[in-house]
Amino acid sequence: MGLHRKALRTTAVGAVSATLVAGTALGLAPTAQAAANPVRFVDITGDGGTVLKANVVTPAGADGTRRYPLLVMPTSWGLPQVEYLAQAQKLADSGYVVVTYNVRGFWQSGGEIEVAGPPDVADASKVIDWALTHTPSDAGHIGMAGVSYGAGISLLTAAQDKRVKAVASLSGWADLIGSIYSGRTQHVQASALLDGASLVTGRQSAELRQVFDDFYASNLAKEPELVAWGKKRSAVTYVDQINSNGAAVMLANAWGDTVFPPNQYADFYEKLTGPKRLEMRPGDHATAELTGLFGLPNDVWKDTERWFDHYLRGEDNGIDREQPVQLKSRSSGGYEGYPDWKSVAATDRKIGLTGTTTIRANVNSGADGGIVFLSSILDQVAQLPPMASIPLLPRRWAAVWQSEKYAAAQQVRGTAKVHTTVTPTKESGTLVAYLYDVGPLGLGKLVTNAPYTFHGRTPGKAFGVDLELYSTAYDVPAGHRLALVVDTVDPLYIEHNPSGAQLTFSSPPNDPSYVSVPLREQ
Repeated sequence: MGLHRKALRTTAVGAVSATLVAGTALGLAPTAQAAANPVRFVDITGDGGTVLKANVVTPAGADGTRRYPLLVMPTSWGLPQVEYLAQAQKLADSGYVVVTYNVRGFWQSGGEIEVAGPPDVADASKVIDWALTHTPSDAGHIGMAGVSYGAGISLLTAAQDKRVKAVASLSGWADLIGSIYSGRTQHVQASALLDGASLVTGRQSAELRQVFDDFYASNLAKEPELVAWGKKRSAVTYVDQINSNGAAVMLANAWGDTVFPPNQYADFYEKLTGPKRLEMRPGDHATAELTGLFGLPNDVWKDTERWFDHYLRGEDNGIDREQPVQLKSRSSGGYEGYPDWKSVAATDRKIGLTGTTTIRANVNSGADGGIVFLSSILDQVAQLPPMASIPLLPRRWAAVWQSEKYAAAQQVRGTAKVHTTVTPTKESGTLVAYLYDVGPLGLGKLVTNAPYTFHGRTPGKAFGVDLELYSTAYDVPAGHRLALVVDTVDPLYIEHNPSGAQLTFSSPPNDPSYVSVPLREQ
């Protein structure tokens, strides 16, 4: 636990610094455009009388003689209310009334942080009420948009408030537990980042502080409560209500999002039955949207405006006729369109995880998922994902299987899946699986990874493991191999391996082990 706490402190300091820098920069960036449309800074009374600090941008020349579509935009976690001003100006230029507000518990808004709980959803509806009374907005044409925290609140509000006709949920979550507790494993760097940012820019409730403390402490007695707490704050819990209300939902995320991994968005997208769109790009949490917050050209924000133009203003801009799933590979520059998520991978190629391999726990083998934010940003801007020398990985602590060399390029698209049989020496344990693109010299570039934790197993008794790796789009060059590496320690996650634990991987004849790699049609 000492190492965990040290890691938490280090990550929290980085999170605090990044948040303050981003908040300052975002506060300054929109000022150059501030004269384009009138901006009002207002107080809005939210749920239970909580004061929400907000700003309102209306179209130039709005004189009350006509109504405009309304866009409500809750802020991201830890960022101030001016976060969206550059985009609000652009949207107002296009004929929208835009109300952005600081969510409760952060900056100057009142209350405590509820993590998209019922008071946050009620606040969003109160902001809509206020806007319909105090701005020239049209009650029949209301949308919500946001990045990260604002994205999650927007989706949840669409489930509870039928007035919301369209949503753009950017770098958000649909399944909170599936995001920060996937594979029953705590995503400790991501959680510490959120924790640290909220300590500096907001006011944690006693409930939230307890949730963080129980999460870090790996308190299994509290696990059912943690899961229930997360489900209450997850749009997937209310997907039937979203479908019934009929809101048009656009989801955008990054392949390397270390806070809200892409799988949970893709799964949620498949459950939606109304108008929908899914966009995936290289990058980490909210990095794909970042330049747009400074008013620079940005694909995510361009499509967001097109989405609202069609579903709120009735503009025939063709977005409804495009392939609804739009992916950008981490290896190439163009977009690929698909009719649905299932069509992303035309075929699956299995790599057999043959033989019997035993590894020892408690040591980082050198294979890991990198550093929250930094690693995926490097991949986004320079195509430099985390790397490892596959031949030099110590087999004492890492199990390694490799494919043959591929004669042609392999376009990995979608979700790779690992199936194997594990025999532990202890009742609890954690393993982390990594899929690498291995070049001729043995240098592996990380394609994807995911953790898996078990509890309550009988030592010495084998059990099956099925693990979905994080969805991705990556091109493996001709002449390269794919390698699956499994070890037990990764700085991104809390591991649950008792001292001296060992894991044995086998491939029984009646239940062979494999990694199934999804490939685009070639």
